[in-house]
Amino acid sequence: MVTRRDLLKSAGLGALALGFSSQPVFAAGEKIVKMEALMPPPKGNRVVVCGGGWAGLTVAKYLKRENPNIDVVLIEQRPNFFSCPISNPWLANLVNLDFISYDYNQPAAKYGYRFVNDRIIAIERDRRRVYTTKGYIEYNYLVLAPGIRYNYAPWFGDNQELIRYTKLNYPPAYIPGSEHLALKRKIWEFEEGDFVITVPPGAYRCPPAPYERACMVAEVFKRNKVKGRVIILDPKDDIAPKGPGFRMAYEQVYLGIVEVVTKASIKEIDPMKKVIKTTAGDFKFADANIIPPQQAGELVWMADLIAKDKEGKPTGWADQDPLTFQAKADPNVFLLGDVISPALGVAYPKSGHHANSQGKIVAKIIASRIAGKEIKPGSLMPENVCYSMVNGSPQEAIVISVNYEYNEKENKITPRARTINDRSEALAKSTYEWARAMYRDMFS
Repeated sequence: MVTRRDLLKSAGLGALALGFSSQPVFAAGEKIVKMEALMPPPKGNRVVVCGGGWAGLTVAKYLKRENPNIDVVLIEQRPNFFSCPISNPWLANLVNLDFISYDYNQPAAKYGYRFVNDRIIAIERDRRRVYTTKGYIEYNYLVLAPGIRYNYAPWFGDNQELIRYTKLNYPPAYIPGSEHLALKRKIWEFEEGDFVITVPPGAYRCPPAPYERACMVAEVFKRNKVKGRVIILDPKDDIAPKGPGFRMAYEQVYLGIVEVVTKASIKEIDPMKKVIKTTAGDFKFADANIIPPQQAGELVWMADLIAKDKEGKPTGWADQDPLTFQAKADPNVFLLGDVISPALGVAYPKSGHHANSQGKIVAKIIASRIAGKEIKPGSLMPENVCYSMVNGSPQEAIVISVNYEYNEKENKITPRARTINDRSEALAKSTYEWARAMYRDMFS
């Protein structure tokens, strides 16, 4: 857990701790700043939600619906919402920016929770405080839903110069913001040669996304008559999930444009020379979408709630109960969305729909606890639906849906999946209907 000394160190670049009073004090340059409360202490029950993505937005809204008297505070550093789901079709101009971008003010005003647009700099679980650059907020319950962070260390160690160069020149576009805008510009300006997309090893946000992105990049190349290929470097033995559907699209819609190289674990990347060395050979590229390994977002590390393996080393993902999403080390903290550990005995996907589903469950659990009731673990289970656009002209999609069942006697969670690999225009239409319904659920 972050100590007060750590908190002082994390206040800003070059910040110097000046004291250890009950009110932390910082020096930023020559200006001395005393960390005061951003809000008065909670009079009743306050839930602070950190992260305004699919999970955070959902839990904030549904907490107020469950009990309007709960003081709900949503903290998010971005000024507006940008959806990763449907961002791949946006790259190919199948939808406009308004379809995936929303403001935070509307749902906060409509449902009565408070929106704080600020950066979180520390979390003190012993004091139940979240510190932002403007001050601290006290809580009774804490929800952490910060999404992912990139982990370039397996490729570049601690070489920050290489990391910055690679991220700037070959943006992953897996965290909403400028990276998506930069990637879209690169795709539409691409003239010829090999465009490489790397599939991350291990767990990562939205497992089908690199394969869908390859289709959308290929769609742009096909439309612009680009003399080039999209090469997918995949460390797995085969495409998954929805492998047959993606392969049919590559072979039937984008034949000669998309090439998949499996068992291609990355050994070394030279971003300056534009070479990627893998277990399947070396690949030179004209441009690339280099998607690195991933970990739980920074706030989970800040709160000291990262799971450890048998050797005591951090796994990179949050340590929580798979039924209640409570942190194992702190029952007043809930860990949602993409931070969830893949080592829970069930393959919970890191997807928008699943995050939304988790948010509704946690809202009910917290509201019930405040009301003096308990929801039986496993009585509420998440679900997942994931569409992938695999053709842009005509627009066609494939889909996977998963329900989860809990066997209390065996203490086992079983996924029940249904996949439609035959692409169709009807599924493309359903993709947008699904997205509109999900956006309405979070914002309207």
